[in-house]
Amino acid sequence: MDVVPVFADKWTYDPFSAHVDKKGDIYARGTQDMKSVGIQYLEAVRRLKQQGVILRRTIHISFVPDEEIGGVEGMRKFVHTNEFRDLKVAFALDEGMASPNNEFALFYAERCIWQLHFHCPGNPGHGSLLLDNTAGEKVTYLLNKFYEFRRQEKQKLVDNPTLTLGDVTTVNLTQIKGGVQSNVVPPEFVIVIDCRIPVTVDVKKWEETINTWCKDAGQGVYIEYEQKESQISPTAIDNTNPFLGNF
Repeated sequence: MDVVPVFADKWTYDPFSAHVDKKGDIYARGTQDMKSVGIQYLEAVRRLKQQGVILRRTIHISFVPDEEIGGVEGMRKFVHTNEFRDLKVAFALDEGMASPNNEFALFYAERCIWQLHFHCPGNPGHGSLLLDNTAGEKVTYLLNKFYEFRRQEKQKLVDNPTLTLGDVTTVNLTQIKGGVQSNVVPPEFVIVIDCRIPVTVDVKKWEETINTWCKDAGQGVYIEYEQKESQISPTAIDNTNPFLGNF
């Protein structure tokens, strides 16, 4: 539930063993993201029931397996059903974030996720040649742009200690696809970039920047979006929000 693949050889303990150390810490796939908070929700409801607390509204807890791939086959379909309509949901709390102490942070805004597949076509041929317009050259141009931008965003955090990751745009190369064998220049490379955009960034201008990089990288470069979330304004935290005071 809401977990990503593991590299088992990089773990101190087997990620599927649920090893418990002397401090009571559990080492297992997905404990921090996001089973720990899911259990907190269940435990909170259990304690409220034990105490006989009667709430003014019904609480529904939803555990869905598809958050890591965008929710297309799960939550997206669910919200269009009569069952979801009949719940008359007033507001939702998401998974939140694991905490190392007894404080649980309340967030009222979140970066939007873009996952982009950059298709870089080029002239194929033998590896002994110096061909023009190769896929590799276009990949190199794009990666140079992204990593220079990434360096600038990291520097913002260094220059201003009051900023957090939520205040900057993160970009990371997560996949490289292409090639058939070591002495053949392929007809295409595909690189995948994971991008998280803060609420302070104009997503339209950011998209224009990326499109300019693609154009300048060379002929035929295009983007396929795996995820492209819309920018959502922060939840109101003043008296215009009737739920915040109750919370």
